[in-house]
Formats: sequence, structure tokens, C-alpha cells
Amino acid sequence: MMRNRFDIIQAIGREYVVSNTESGEFSYPKAYKIANKEFNPVLSEKSGSKRERLDIRFVKGDISVLVETKRDIQGDTDAEEQLNAYVSYEKKLTGNKVIAILASTSNNSIRVYRGAVLDSNLLNDETVLKPMDEYVAIYTANINNKEAVMRNTFELNKILHSYGVPEKLRSQFVGTCLLALKESLHYDIPVNVGDVVGKTVKEVDKLKKRANERVNLQIREAIKDILNGLLKEKGELEAAEKLGLLYRNVLDSQVIREMDADAFKHILRFIDENIRVHINDKSTAGQDILNLFFTTFNKYVGKADKNQAFTPDHITEFMTTITGVNKNTVVLDPTCGSGAFLVRAMAAALDDCESEEEKEVVKRDKIYGIEYDENVYGLATTNMLIHGDGNSNIKRGSCFDLRSFIREASPDVILMNPPYNAQKIHLPKYMSSAWSNSKGEDPTKGLVFVKYIADIVKELGKQAKLAALLPVSCAIGSSKEIANMKNELLKDHTLDAVFTLPDEIFYPGASASACCMVFNLGRKHKDPINPPTFFGYFKDDGFKKKKNLGRVEQVTKDGNSLWELTRAKWLDLYINRREVEGLSAVQYVTGDDEWLCEAYMKTDYSKLTEADFQQTLNNYLSYLVKEGYIYEA
Repeated sequence: MMRNRFDIIQAIGREYVVSNTESGEFSYPKAYKIANKEFNPVLSEKSGSKRERLDIRFVKGDISVLVETKRDIQGDTDAEEQLNAYVSYEKKLTGNKVIAILASTSNNSIRVYRGAVLDSNLLNDETVLKPMDEYVAIYTANINNKEAVMRNTFELNKILHSYGVPEKLRSQFVGTCLLALKESLHYDIPVNVGDVVGKTVKEVDKLKKRANERVNLQIREAIKDILNGLLKEKGELEAAEKLGLLYRNVLDSQVIREMDADAFKHILRFIDENIRVHINDKSTAGQDILNLFFTTFNKYVGKADKNQAFTPDHITEFMTTITGVNKNTVVLDPTCGSGAFLVRAMAAALDDCESEEEKEVVKRDKIYGIEYDENVYGLATTNMLIHGDGNSNIKRGSCFDLRSFIREASPDVILMNPPYNAQKIHLPKYMSSAWSNSKGEDPTKGLVFVKYIADIVKELGKQAKLAALLPVSCAIGSSKEIANMKNELLKDHTLDAVFTLPDEIFYPGASASACCMVFNLGRKHKDPINPPTFFGYFKDDGFKKKKNLGRVEQVTKDGNSLWELTRAKWLDLYINRREVEGLSAVQYVTGDDEWLCEAYMKTDYSKLTEADFQQTLNNYLSYLVKEGYIYEA
């Protein structure tokens, strides 16, 4: 069956077609000229002709669908090179995420790529042309899937509890199982008791126990072999140490060693059928789901420790975007936890790559992390492996002891969510000796980590972008230590922006109210060319608390993600430094000032209710109790 241009446009959506030539094609030289950008054409390796005009171009928001038609696309490497050139042009022209399609006009065959036209980006399941919204969904994920995964995560936690898996072991155990399942672990092994004819009940019980032990050992050894193979395959220098940690702390722990084989298989089957099925390395939607699972699960098992602040996936993505992570940036998280920021940064950088070689460089040389806690370090390693590697440069230890590692990394972007109540014994004495805090905790509430990294960047003589999640108390700066730290930071670095984030952003983990501070490192705050600091009152992200699920993404009546709409608004306000009543402000500030939007924005009092007033009073009362100014009865 023949297919023409009209058929393709009808299938994807006429309202999204963007052309700039009389023939309906899209000329990139013309578009670059209008955008006042330099156009460097790619030449065909086969004929030497310039790659300039794309057959059909669709755009919706920040997603572009590029379609190149050929009579026969089977084995046409020249057509692949041509389409890849258009993907490169599109990214440089618009910065959009791209779906690239080769479509045959002699039959219905197509090849669909997420991003650059590479074998690793080929979406094998995409065999028919679809409406534009479905291509957009490849990048934005399905809301119902997210909620389903959150419900399944809650159920998984209950299953682990029923089998006696302790909370401190659950995250790493589940992560290890998920990684093995992703690598096609065979776990459906029968428990063969053997011949029980003539045996006593006691003898049969012994046979069952031994059979269970054999199957349990077979499963654990199979997982160990998969982990060992993955780490060695990646040329991991610390493969033995990482394998030892994962095996000793997880697979060889007493509770897993002694777990009934049927219970072990039940857990694996549940993860396989209810979590793994949502993972797709070639889809940002799949990455979103996996990050959501890790974050949500860690919150459940860490809920007893209210100091654990697991960063929501949509916030890590937003921070990765505003810091400009791409294939050329070196990213560091010096307190990486389970690796949420590193995973997000790697996904963003890989999206920007145009060849397999560039992807390998990103995984090998562009992602750096440090984690102090041994168990969480193992979880970060597992998390990165599940997401397609990038774990080589994750070190175990304190960032204060790994100064040379940080200097060698020479980061361009630092993303972090440092501990808010770090113990003074874990910090260098030169930092904590003057602190008067009698509790033995870091009185800067995490700012000491920011200052430490900023100082290293200063020593390197370079500029970098740093985004950190910190408690609101850091922005208020009521203590002497916080005020001093704020002033010290501004001597050599610029406070670019501060976003006040939603209440209970870490729910159901830590209860801290948080803000995101963004610094331009290597440029003094008082530099006259600096614009005023942007402040965003970003308290509503389109998520709502739901029992047993945490904070859940909401949708509009027509099914659109409220977060996606909110994210676009936040980015527009920040990038263009726009002041909107009740949402944002721009202000020149010093280290002695408050670093919160609430202090500078204009309030639309017509929208205030009595409930808002009562909530403010409640929040203030909670703050006074927490800080010890008044005491609970």
C-alpha cells in the first residue's frame, strides 16, 4: 500500500505541522537565518550534497517530530545520516526534544527514534504512525502509570514487611533484584523436594528445608553473577569492592539467606510484573517511572528517620534543566544518596548526544558522585546500573575527605541535597571549631557543604552552576552561623535565584520546608554586570498528598499534567526574570538580607482566605516550637 505526505500529516496531526517553504518542506538554512544563528550544513557522505530540507516537521510545546520519507527505508544508511543531521539542526535551533521518523512511501514500514538516529535510540515497538500526543507522551510519561507504580510500590513494601525484610535492607534488596530482573534473571526455579515416599513428617520437613535452601542459593548466585558481569563489563576499577558491598550487605545477609524460596520468588515476580514492566531505557517516560519508584520506595522505608530528604523526581528534573546540563557538562553531586540527581543528569546529557561514542563519554567521564553511607552508596551504584551505567565515578566516603577527587572532576554543574543536620564530628574541625551549637549538629543547616564545594571551584579558577536544596531557615538566616556563611558565599559567588518550594515537598520522608538556591560560582555577587536575584514563590507544583501514596501528580479536566504546565510557567518566569504578583520577584540582595520570595513579591490580597491566615499562624507556631523558642505542653 502506497503512503503519501497527506497520509502522514493526517496520522500525526495537521495542526502541528510547521513548514517554511512553498513546497511544504522545512528549510533549516532559512530557519537559522530568521533566528540569527549560524547554519553549518552536514554533507552527504554518499553524494556530497548538503542536508538542508526536512520533508515534514511537527511541533508541540518543546517536542518536535521530524519525518523524512523514502521509497524504501530498509537498510538505507544514507537516509539515517540525513535524518540524524536534521535532528542535530533541530536541537541547536530550538532546544526541543526530538522524535525522528523514517517513513517508507512504498509500504507502511517506519523506524522511530527517540532523539538522535542511533541503534540504541530505536523504538522497536513503534511500528505505526501515531497522533502527536502519543509521541509527546514518550517524553512526558503517563500519569495513570505513575500512580499505578506508586500503589504497587506501597504494596511491595507491605510484602517485604510480611516476609520479615527489615526496613534498612529493603531499598538495596529491591534495587538489586530490579537490576537482576532487568538483565533477564531466571528465578522461576522449582523447589524439588525429591522422593518423600515412606518418609516421616520430620524427614519431609528437612527435605523441604534443604530444597528451599538450594533454590534460594541458586537465585542469589544468579544475581551475584549478573552484578559481577555488569561491573566487569563496564571496566569498573572498584568492581570487587562494589560487588562485595552489594553481596555482603544484601544477598548474604541473614534474612535473605534464610528466606523461603517461594517468598523470594513471590517478591521477584511482583517486582517483575508490577515495576519492571514500566521501565524503558529508550523512553524518558520509562526513566521517570523508575526514578519515581526509587524515590517513593525510599520514602516508605525511610519514614522512621524524618531527617531523610529524598528529592522528588520532578524537582531533580527541574534543577537539572535550570542548570543547563548537556552532553558537555561535568556534573557532581557530593552528597548523592541513592543517585537521583546523577540519574537525572545522565538522562539529560544522553538526550543531547548524537552518537554512541558521545554517550559512552557521558557515562564514563561526565557523572561524579560521593556518598558517605555504605549502604546508600551501594544503592546509588545499583541505581546507576539500572539506568544504563554511569556508576564508575561514584566514590564512597565524605566529600570533605575527597577534595582531590572533586578537583580532578572539575565540575561545571553541582546538584545537591546536603544533610540538614550533619553531625559536627563528620565535618572538618576548621569549619566547626567556632560553632557554638551545643547539639553537636551543623548550625548552617547544610550551607557548609555548599561553601566547601564553592571554594574548590574558586581554587580551580573556573565558573560553574550550583543548585542545592536547603531548608528555608538557610534563606532566612536568623542564626549567626548561617548569616556568616551567606556573606562568605557572596564574596566570590553570585546568588542567581531562590525558589520557595511546596510545603512537605519530601513527604512522606523528611518534614523540612525547603527552597532551591542557585549560585553562579566563580563570579562575585556584587559584580555590576549581574542582574538582580530572581525569587520564585513556587509553592504549588500541581501535586497533592494522597493516603499511602505520598504526593501525587494531578491532571487537568482534559488530561494534561498540571506539573508540565507549572514547570513551563516556572521556567518562563526564571529565564526571563519576570515579576508576577504572588509568584515571583527580582531583587538585589546581600548576605544580610532574607533570601525568600515572600520578602519581596507583591501579594494579591484578593486571593487570600481565612484558611490561608490560619495556615500561616500554624506554620509560624510550628517553627517556634521546632526552634525551641516555645515549648509544647
